[in-house]
Amino acid sequence: MFRFLKKKLRIFEEKLEEELEAELKKELEKEEKHSTEEKETKKRSDREDVHDMKVEREKQIDKQIEKSIETELQHIARTRKGIEEVIKPEKKPSRGISEEKLDELLWDLEIGLLEADVAYSVIESIKREIKEECKNVSVGKAKINDFVKNVLRNAIAHVLKSSELDFNEFIEKNKKPVVIMFVGVNGSGKTLSIAKIAYQLKNMGKTCVIAAGDTFRAGAIEQLETHANNLNVKLIKHDVGADPAAVAYDAIEHAKAKHKDVVLLDTAGRMQTNYNLMEEMAKIKRVAKPDMIIFVGDALSGNDAVEQAKRFNEIVGIDGVILTKVDADAKGGSALSIAYTIGKPLLFLGVGQKYEDHIPFDPDWMIEKIFG
Repeated sequence: MFRFLKKKLRIFEEKLEEELEAELKKELEKEEKHSTEEKETKKRSDREDVHDMKVEREKQIDKQIEKSIETELQHIARTRKGIEEVIKPEKKPSRGISEEKLDELLWDLEIGLLEADVAYSVIESIKREIKEECKNVSVGKAKINDFVKNVLRNAIAHVLKSSELDFNEFIEKNKKPVVIMFVGVNGSGKTLSIAKIAYQLKNMGKTCVIAAGDTFRAGAIEQLETHANNLNVKLIKHDVGADPAAVAYDAIEHAKAKHKDVVLLDTAGRMQTNYNLMEEMAKIKRVAKPDMIIFVGDALSGNDAVEQAKRFNEIVGIDGVILTKVDADAKGGSALSIAYTIGKPLLFLGVGQKYEDHIPFDPDWMIEKIFG
């Protein structure tokens, strides 16, 4: 997974390494030249000092031997001090990339990330982090590769760790029944995600009820019913065309009466551009008063998933995100972008079709997948 994103980051990594190595080579050549000049200066100084000492000895030859030796020693001491001043080590300048060259590399990275479906705001954040890390960098040849990897890892980590939420802790702490409403467009994997959450809750020892709120499609009700039967979970459903808000209300009342822990509300797959359907979604929210609204997005839809999440967040407010089909996502841009763009936590990643193919989002896991 994330092959395309990994490829684009690797290209930038190689270019940045190449540029740093070039700058390091220039600096080492300067130091070598400076060292050679220092040696030549020292030799000239030594020759001049020897000549001066000979002249001094000739002038003082008739003087007392003790006086001559004392004068000579003083002169040698002064000479040595002068040499030490000449070869005194200077503070090495930092080795880094010029701002112009770095901007050029970052432009190439920006194009690559856009091609990988990374949102523009995320790209800007990554670029800022890289620029900050590269300021006044001073690294040796052996450490350039590690430095570049760390720069990119830190930039990506900043994006991925911008917002986090412990789902299990949320369930434990909230008053029962905890009502969770799922929203998203058709084909995003919303129905299967609800089933996966129900499976997870059962493993936590929690009881739940599923509300078949997508009353526009008979197939959606049948799919949920199949999952509910497989998991031995109660399903509340009405006839096709019924009011989704009424289904949600009945499911919540059932959960209260039977002392269930969680209510999982399915909704119709709305296109974020359909105003009337989005307004109906807002109505369901007013009736159900959910404790959490989860947006289910398809990783394969790239930046469309980001735009969908933005729109749903504007209409009903999103508390968290589930990203599906991550195992088939070669680009990886939506996984990197969606939570950061709307400022909401990425809760789970769908990595297969089985109920257990549903993993809590871990920034470190994703960083390893990108850079591993």
